[in-house]
Amino acid sequence: MLPAGNKMENTKRTVTCGELRAADVGKKVVLNGWVSRTRDLGGLVFIRLRDRYGITQVMVGDKASDKVKQIASSLKSEYCIAVEGVVAARAEKDINRDMATGEIEVEANDIEIFTTSQELPFSIEEVRQKDGTIVLPNEDLRLKYRYLDLRRDPMQQNIILRSQVTFATREYLTSKGFLEIETPTFIKSTPEGARDYLVPSRVHPGKFYSLPQSPQLYKQLLMVSGFDKYFQIARCYRDEDARGDRQPEFTQIDMEMSFTNREEVLSTTEGMMQYIFKKTLNYDLPAKFDRIAWEDAFDLYGSDKPDLRFDMKMQDATFMADLADFNAFKAGAANAGRDIQRHKRSGLKALVVKNVADKYSRKQVEALEAVAKTYKAKGLAWMKVASTGSATGDIAFEGGISKFYAGKEAEICAKLGAEKNDLLLFVSDENWQLACTALGAVRKQLGKDLNLYNPEDEFHFAWIIDFPYFAFNEETQAWETEHHMFTLPQKQYWDTLESDPGAVKGDLYDLVLNGYELASGSMRINDPALQQRIFKIVGYSEERAQKAFGFLVQAFKFGAPPHGGIAPGLDRLIMLMRHEESIHEVIAFPKNNLAASPMDECPSAVDEQQLKDLHINCYDVEKE
Repeated sequence: MLPAGNKMENTKRTVTCGELRAADVGKKVVLNGWVSRTRDLGGLVFIRLRDRYGITQVMVGDKASDKVKQIASSLKSEYCIAVEGVVAARAEKDINRDMATGEIEVEANDIEIFTTSQELPFSIEEVRQKDGTIVLPNEDLRLKYRYLDLRRDPMQQNIILRSQVTFATREYLTSKGFLEIETPTFIKSTPEGARDYLVPSRVHPGKFYSLPQSPQLYKQLLMVSGFDKYFQIARCYRDEDARGDRQPEFTQIDMEMSFTNREEVLSTTEGMMQYIFKKTLNYDLPAKFDRIAWEDAFDLYGSDKPDLRFDMKMQDATFMADLADFNAFKAGAANAGRDIQRHKRSGLKALVVKNVADKYSRKQVEALEAVAKTYKAKGLAWMKVASTGSATGDIAFEGGISKFYAGKEAEICAKLGAEKNDLLLFVSDENWQLACTALGAVRKQLGKDLNLYNPEDEFHFAWIIDFPYFAFNEETQAWETEHHMFTLPQKQYWDTLESDPGAVKGDLYDLVLNGYELASGSMRINDPALQQRIFKIVGYSEERAQKAFGFLVQAFKFGAPPHGGIAPGLDRLIMLMRHEESIHEVIAFPKNNLAASPMDECPSAVDEQQLKDLHINCYDVEKE
């Protein structure tokens, strides 16, 4: 029940809770917001009033009426109220330097309670452990009461930044001549890698619309239509297992350009990111981002989305296979260049971890080995360069596989650039990419465990280029495209597409940031004959290709321009800008890891009449 009797003459706010400063002392103001907390000192009540703009301290003292004092004493957390009062300067000793409004407080003359709040399922105020880490409620509880979770300041800042980034994106692209054009949400189902979300048609029984996994085909059709610079803040849908940086519904900054080339797409994207970061974070990105060939990215960092905030590179350790009779190293060294993808690299990789040997126990090394095995490595070989050598200063190995390499210490350290107290880690496998991936995962874990990130390199962008166009599927014994079938192969491979698919590189590119793939794009095929060749290599018959993509291939017969594009993920971009670990934290109403919403109990059953209208019968799977 609301306290009876008190109604302010004017409850409309005149200022926000983050607006007042020392220059406003003496002004009569009206504030609206939520009670963050109160302190009742007996005759003197302090109220922290919060809205999305900030917090203002309200003081109810001797000058207030008995009615206002009574209302102030009744206030509890998250009551929504209006306060009328006069801005007063705080005494020097009472100034709160941690608050933007910390030099002032508002002396309340009147208070009206708009609505009360029942007991909260969790605290809106930040709760910290002794080590400074923030204590958060269970995620499903947060999602069930998402409207309360969104009142927390970190969540408010996440959503505010998202809005600012979206606006900055529109500003930049519009200034460069791009048109924002919407593409359909109900489309034809086409094979794009993940499962489609299907929408049954009432008007066309037994037929379905699909929700778009991306606007890919439609933005290419816009290029055929003559709109040479398109963008869209596009909603996309993929029915795949959720994880920290994925959601069944997500948003991407979708872009496409005609009469362009890779260089223009990359430079336009760099310019957009530079504008976004400067406008929203006042952070200066470099004029040009790093560019790394796909094979080099795997060979040096073990990933096609490397975290470049630290400089630990993997090394070729093939030479070690000849220095000792250690069979585990033989296969990796001997298999260089043999795989069907035509990668001419060794599967024996080394990582030198500087100056940590005395800090790493055998148990900690075994934990790193478990990481490598997660990525199918047979093991993680290791040894330490002893922190102290002999009296003459000789280098010595200890632990792990050191017994196999006694007497070879100087040669190995010289070739790997290792020194005393370094930890040496090795993965060997006949599959080059598997060895790189496994040791790359260890590298990533070390970066996190040892906090190797350069504090002056908060956001490290890089382009990954020269991807393999095709990947060979060992299970089906067939070629597949690495990205999608509309990617343009690099021109020097056009004559050998069919005869040597494993050597073909695509004119495609990924933008990575701090170890995450942020965007993927490519130049597109605009020649129907070349498109048919790609379909044939990946096993798409003319009939199947026509059924799935016929309308696009048909459009290309009417003078399709050369074109290409890219699609940065908006959710992932905001996640990285805010240093969050999940895109759940930057989406107002996300689904949980089961693709469900605890708040509104979505997905949910529907009534029988709705199913009849859609010509759908449901059955109990458990009874089948």
